[in-house]
Amino acid sequence: MPVPKPLPLPLPRDLVAAAEQEGRTGWLATLPATVARLARAWSLTVEPPFQPGGQTAWVAPARDRAGRDLVLKVAWVHPEALHEADGLRAWNGHGTVRLHAVEEMGDTIGLLLERCRHGTPLAELPERRQDVVVAGLLRQLWSAPVEGFGLRPLQALCDQWADEFQARVAAAPGLIDPGLAREGIALFRALPASADRRVPLATDLHAGNVLAAERQPWLVIDPKPYVGDPTYDPLQHLLNCEERLHADPSGLAGRMADLLGLDPVRLRRWLFARCVQESPDWPPLLGVARRISID
Repeated sequence: MPVPKPLPLPLPRDLVAAAEQEGRTGWLATLPATVARLARAWSLTVEPPFQPGGQTAWVAPARDRAGRDLVLKVAWVHPEALHEADGLRAWNGHGTVRLHAVEEMGDTIGLLLERCRHGTPLAELPERRQDVVVAGLLRQLWSAPVEGFGLRPLQALCDQWADEFQARVAAAPGLIDPGLAREGIALFRALPASADRRVPLATDLHAGNVLAAERQPWLVIDPKPYVGDPTYDPLQHLLNCEERLHADPSGLAGRMADLLGLDPVRLRRWLFARCVQESPDWPPLLGVARRISID
């Protein structure tokens, strides 16, 4: 069988910049041949990729022989997104795009996905409306079965990020108040184990990862699945609502807890811990953590 010729791919600037910064230029060089092979295997006509694109995946509109409107995603496999296909199988289109085909190739995964039409990002809506949509989607995701899909525990993610945080703080004394760092990261490690229920989690659900669709009003397009405490799942949305987060973090957490039927105290504790954990790359979050600690 002849080897498919590499497609003359446009490469989104964000993907190129991230690959160059992180030393993934070899992976980037193989991308055209990988896309060509998947297009042939799945009988696809592939259009130019979405721009500016993500940092770890080449994503483009495509059509198959039946004329279905699809999306081809060819991604570098990074730890947080390791089980994206497994999560999409577990959710089976309930709150997320549907998965039509998948192929794993070493450090690369190809996903053939449902396309969202008309595809308007949730981020274009006012934030308080985003709150309601995010809450509705999370409730759908949490109702899926936990067992049988190989999803990793949230504890593994939190321990990994806590280890990375502690290594950075140890290498840069004075970066963060030691007491705040100890309290925040100890809580970040402890909270997953104290949850009273375990559900499938998106872990990175925010308005930029939610698109308007026809089959459902809104669908999640880029989950990073784990299993664990549902109270963790609103955190990325809260962090992205920067103005409200800095103005009244406890009030914002309370609103989301109410929309989701969660314990507001537990959500504030998670938000405090996550703000501390993220603070080496996002220093203003230390102020948010301090506000939560005295509320």
